Parts: sequence; structure tokens; C-alpha cells
Amino acid sequence: MNHALLALEDGTLFRGRSAGAAGTRTGEVVFNTSMTGYPEIFTDPSYCGQIVTMTFPLIGNYGLCPRDFESARPHLSGVVLKQMPRRPSSHRAELSLGEFLRKYGIVALAGIDTRALTRRIRKQGALRGVLSTEIDDPLRLVALARQAPGMTGANLVERVSRATPSPWPDTPDRTDAATPEAGAGSPGAGPHIVVIDCGLKSNIARLLAGGGARVTLVPATTPADRILGLEPDGLVAANGPGDPAAVEATRCALSALLGRLPILGICLGHQLLALALGAQTYKLRFGHHGGNLPVRNIPANRVEITSQNHGFAVRGRALETAGATVTHVNLNDDSIEGFAHPELNIAAVQFHPEAAPGPHDAGYLLARFVTHVREKRHIDTTLFTPQITKLARASVRAAPPKRRAMGGREAYQATSNTNDDAG
Repeated sequence: MNHALLALEDGTLFRGRSAGAAGTRTGEVVFNTSMTGYPEIFTDPSYCGQIVTMTFPLIGNYGLCPRDFESARPHLSGVVLKQMPRRPSSHRAELSLGEFLRKYGIVALAGIDTRALTRRIRKQGALRGVLSTEIDDPLRLVALARQAPGMTGANLVERVSRATPSPWPDTPDRTDAATPEAGAGSPGAGPHIVVIDCGLKSNIARLLAGGGARVTLVPATTPADRILGLEPDGLVAANGPGDPAAVEATRCALSALLGRLPILGICLGHQLLALALGAQTYKLRFGHHGGNLPVRNIPANRVEITSQNHGFAVRGRALETAGATVTHVNLNDDSIEGFAHPELNIAAVQFHPEAAPGPHDAGYLLARFVTHVREKRHIDTTLFTPQITKLARASVRAAPPKRRAMGGREAYQATSNTNDDAG
């Protein structure tokens, strides 16, 4: 059978050709709006349990190079594409996309109307689905989709976290664009940063090391006393998949560490820190998945285009009740994208400052965190205020206010990503 089918829990069926391994996989169907960076996307552990639809019509044209992987292997359930070229065109390519998908046993569907699928997800919200090259009965596939486990209540971190602590290599294995702080020093020569691996993207550790830190990675289930036993100067709670409310062990560890050392949370780590403060999280209708999401950085009074991959968010009112200050807001749906709690020496962002893939507007953050820890500076909202050139600052002041046209944010909110009680 060289064709494949995708069935959604609402009864919708998409039929196309198989582009990867043979098999049947279930998962939450989401869409990613990135135009490039599919090697990093497909190896991001945060996609565990999900079938990823790429909205850009041509995926696979430059192949894959293992040096670009964000983890040792992909964890996603499946891939849906519009068009995949047979042969890549890049001197760096070691695998074609088809070879990659078959090597790692990923079921993939190509040749369907991904725009129609994306619009359905936007309208209905993220849907459970089943992707199969083996089953040709639509009714059976829809039944399997409806029986598939949902994301709410799912602890997927235990499927992707490392088993034992390990140091990150002192020498970065590739060069990524970032904004190093002055006097950052050589990798491994600075403060000791422990990273809780909830599904870590490698570029987080890579940029921490590039900022001069000595980095140790620990499993998500590591208790607070063992983390303190490593004598860290700072802590990073990293990204990962699933429902943050289900990741109890990591939340408990963070609760016990609040106020005891500087902590930075990223993506799932942002949500877990909020839960440790006593705030709540909720599920977004279709999540944020892409490399072009605008976020307002309130302390710096600027907009940063960010890379994001998450299906849950933090309730704003509950966070402020816990004593934190909201520092970042999503300009599409007003969801919380970052906060700081100076009294407890913590800060967190919902987006991915390490990009991989995506823009580097927030690339300063990891190196800046290392600098704050090295200089024993308090973690507060100044962490989010990078130096800007005089020319850039003048251009911001000189820019006249623009009247917002209908069809922008107003149209977006017609299919709002947040729930009515998201506050």
C-alpha cells in the first residue's frame, strides 16, 4: 500500500500518498507555520504524541544533516505535508526527508490539501487523529482517532527525558547565531548551570555553554536535594511535551527550589514555574507552533518575533496573584509569554529564545542569564532588556503610530486560540 490516510476525530478524512514508514500512528494533529527548519522541528521532543502538519507547501528540499537535530532522534507521531521532493538539493544533506522518515519509523502523508486541514484545526481546535498506511477503512480509522488519548492530563515528559545526569560538551558542536554578553568567556569556564531535561532542545544547552557556562543536564524526575547536591549557580527548567499539570515530579522540585538559586524557565519550564508559584495552566485551542509569532517584550518596550511550540498556557490573573510580574504578551491572542518574580530570583518565557529553528530576536536571553548568574545579579525584569543601538532606538521613537486595519488581530480573534476563561 503506497498511499496513506489521515482520519480526524470529527470524521474528516484526508487521502494521499505515503511519504515515510509503513504503520499506523495516533496523535494530536497540529500545524506548524515555519517555512524552513523542518530538521529541527521534526527532532524537537516537544512534539511527542503529535502529528505535525507543515503549512508551507514544499518541505524537504534541502534534506537533513544530523548536526541540525535538536535531539538524538525524533519523538513525533507523524508528519503531514503538501509536497516532498524526491531528492534534496544541498551539499550538507546526508539524508533525504523520505530516508529520514523511514529510518526513524515515522509515518508520513503527502499530497493533501494542508491548507484545508489547517483551517479545520483553526476552526475546531487541535484534533485527535490517526495516520495509517495499513488501514483503508475510513470508519475504523475515525473510531481509532476517537479512542486516541488526548493531551490534557498526559505526562509525556517521562517518554523523552534523559535517564541519568550528564555534562554538556565544553565545545559546542555547531555555531548558532546569538547575542553573547561582553566578557562571556570560553564555554565551560563560567558558572555551573543545571538544566532540567523535560524534553530538552540541544540548542538551549549549546547556547548556555556558548555564553560561558558549565552545563549539567539532569532527568526531569531529579528531586530538589539532588539538584542542590550538584552545587549549581543557576538552574534552567527546559522545554518538553504534554500537559504541564501532569508533570508532578518536576513541579515539586521547582517548588522546593524557589528562592534558593536563580531559575530560568523556557516553554514547559515556564508553565511548571507558574504552577510551582500556585498559578494555573489551560489548554490553547490549537496552540502556538511556528517561527513567526510576535511577542511584546514589556520591560524593553519592543516586539520580538519568536519561535514557539506549545499547546498550553498560563492564566494571567492567577500568575499575578502569586506575586509575579507579566513581562511578555502574545500579540495575536494576548496569552502570557513571560514573567518574572524578583523576590524569588526567577524569570520565565513561553517562547524559545534558542530558536532552532526561527528568528533570533530573543537570542540574547540565555547568554544574558549566564551573565546575571556569573555576576551574581538578581534575576528581575532587566534580564529582558538587551542593549539596542542608538539608531534602532531612534527609529522606534520616530515611528508614527499606525492605525490597525480590520483583518489583522481582529480577524485572528474571530478564531481565538485562547479560551474565554484564559485570564
